[in-house]
Amino acid sequence: MLPATRSDEPRLSDVLPSCLAAVTSDDNRLGLPAVSKAVVVLVDGLGASALRQRAGHARFLTSRFFKKATLVSGFPTTTAAALTSLTTGAAPGQHGLVGYSALIPATQRVANQLTGWAADMEPSVWQRRSTVFEHATAAGIDATAIGPRRYESSGFTHAVLRGARYLAADSISDRFDEARSVLDRDSPSISYVYVPELDMTAHAQGWQSDRWTHLLEELDSAMQVFVRTLRADEGVLLTADHGVIDVPETSHVLFGGDEHMRGVVHVAGDPRCLQLHLDPELSAEARQSVLDAWRESEGERAWVLTRDEAIEAGWFGAVDDAVAPRIGDIIVAAAKNIVYYDARKPNDPSRRMIGQHGSWNTDELMVPLLRFGAFER
Repeated sequence: MLPATRSDEPRLSDVLPSCLAAVTSDDNRLGLPAVSKAVVVLVDGLGASALRQRAGHARFLTSRFFKKATLVSGFPTTTAAALTSLTTGAAPGQHGLVGYSALIPATQRVANQLTGWAADMEPSVWQRRSTVFEHATAAGIDATAIGPRRYESSGFTHAVLRGARYLAADSISDRFDEARSVLDRDSPSISYVYVPELDMTAHAQGWQSDRWTHLLEELDSAMQVFVRTLRADEGVLLTADHGVIDVPETSHVLFGGDEHMRGVVHVAGDPRCLQLHLDPELSAEARQSVLDAWRESEGERAWVLTRDEAIEAGWFGAVDDAVAPRIGDIIVAAAKNIVYYDARKPNDPSRRMIGQHGSWNTDELMVPLLRFGAFER
């Protein structure tokens, strides 16, 4: 059985469109009441499972963490794809960011979707959908994104936050201060606050580390202070782009053998969700041989699908024709607590990562949706 999500489940792509609808007093997927100002706090890497297991270190947040206070992130469970779904309300097959790294068909370059933006990857073209912020500004609603200064001018920011005014603030508490200053303006508004610290620490030290727990406590305290300032017409949602699992080095799976890589010209995706691009000239028989080799060796611990099978299964949502070539010809999505690394790259710095995400594990897929202020009604 292939993993899948139900169409009736609330998901990350519903969050910002629902907030904008709340500001315009329209019906919305999340059933949010009408407000004049809405704030979405996105905590990178804060999975529902991890929050539940560290509840004692986040007493304020978990006071709103009821049984159904969760969302489906979407597949692949990686920041580039998930944040774009958040800000566009669209699936990866429509907005075009289909993984942590992806093939640019026109130039045959595999690009990091967070940091690898270049001339062949124009943000306004590569990210194919208008953002919720653009819709907001067109409706006369102030749209603001608040995050670390280092992201202010990045290609990814231009792609997924276009239409929003960016306010730079480098500490968690300073970002909430900026959010409060936006709320203090007279105009209706929708704001986005980005908190990357937990994800960064999870990658380096694991989500079960003392440092990750300390950052969760810092977030919990900052949120409590911020929420106390909310007025009656101000609503706040806190959610995440994906969860994280800790994967020890002993669970690294190295690939690179001839039978697996014969005809593979590009490796994209994530360590937990490889996307393999085959030579276009490869015969149908040779393509099947590569697929069979992966299924024979990895079929017990991963889902190994062709691009067409993944699209048919709805993994990327509805897929536009222009986006399909960005998806690998073969997808290897980890089912067990493992990650895949190319043995031909022994000095790959990503091998030092402990916290991982990208596939279908519930700890990666399910994220919290916590409601505060006017959205608690």
